[in-house]
Amino acid sequence: MAAEQDDARDDEGLGLPTRFRRGKPGARPGIAISDLETMPAPAVRVPITCIDYSPDRVEKHRITDFDAFIKNRREAWAKVRWVNVDGLNDPETIRALAIKYGLHPLAIEDMMTTGVRPKLEPYPAQDGRPPHLFAIVRMVQLVDGALESEQTSMFIEGETVLTFQEAPGDIWDPIRQRLEKAGSRLRELDASFLSYALIDAIVDHCFPVLEHYGDRLEELEDLVLDRPDRGTINEIHQIKRELLLLRRAVWPMREVVNTMQREPHECVSDVTRTYLRDVYDHLIQIMDIIETYREVGTSLTETYMTSMSNRLSEVMKVLTIIGTIFIPLTFLAGVYGMNMHIPENQWPMSYPVFWGICVALAGGMVYWFRRRGWL
Repeated sequence: MAAEQDDARDDEGLGLPTRFRRGKPGARPGIAISDLETMPAPAVRVPITCIDYSPDRVEKHRITDFDAFIKNRREAWAKVRWVNVDGLNDPETIRALAIKYGLHPLAIEDMMTTGVRPKLEPYPAQDGRPPHLFAIVRMVQLVDGALESEQTSMFIEGETVLTFQEAPGDIWDPIRQRLEKAGSRLRELDASFLSYALIDAIVDHCFPVLEHYGDRLEELEDLVLDRPDRGTINEIHQIKRELLLLRRAVWPMREVVNTMQREPHECVSDVTRTYLRDVYDHLIQIMDIIETYREVGTSLTETYMTSMSNRLSEVMKVLTIIGTIFIPLTFLAGVYGMNMHIPENQWPMSYPVFWGICVALAGGMVYWFRRRGWL
């Protein structure tokens, strides 16, 4: 339920008509170029960066003259081009890139509809454009201690990789730094190897996220055993919800990576498929850790309920013992407190003797409870 709410929140604030976020039953599938022309444009264009590189050279620049970028072809020395778009609320930019690279309307719809399950779709050549691969993955990261899952779309066409993110900010700075280094394997290989590196960075970033949850679960285990309270169980449930969101992001990516490495496609080289096996192994390991942590969370919930039940039992035991001790004392006090003639009341030592009997009776009961192990 929490994960569905997170997906619903992801759909808000995109500036897109509702019919493009969730298609009406019977509506035309996909988002065509003509549909993008009618969608409202933002006041400020989304940030777009372009990195052209080859084994001997690399150039990185932010695109400001978008029209010139669309019209011009990349220079002959550039072996691979990586275009990254930080935002989905600029239909004009998406339209121009769709025309330049021949993006399929179904892929455009999936890209602009956040909350789509990670998947891999091959699209054939059309309108003189070569075939391309379209992949959706989810980039998870911790922001102020809270888990955020961002949809990331990726197009692989020839020697070009297009990436579309929901908002600025990502975990790909190490990839950019590797591209700056001469002799880097990234600079030596093709565009599919760049796509592998981007997906691998997303997958590997899950490990520090899981380490964070592992540390929190260890802390909660100590709290549950020592001093459980309502805040503890609320935090346990929050972790379980976030682990469910993480599982929803990681589980389908196994299919994406598995399909890329097993099914031959001209956009993915044999070298890239070899490296994708390692990414698949990491995904299996991440899923095992997630399932283990979810079981730990469930165990902590049961431990919390048991601890609270034991605390309640201890309180009830103490109250029951106190009540049991005072029952005979109350009886004696009630009898000798009646407004009637009692012979012992005329005896001067009756008051201290009464107290002595009460103290002895209470002490004897406490001693007997201890002997029985009730205290």
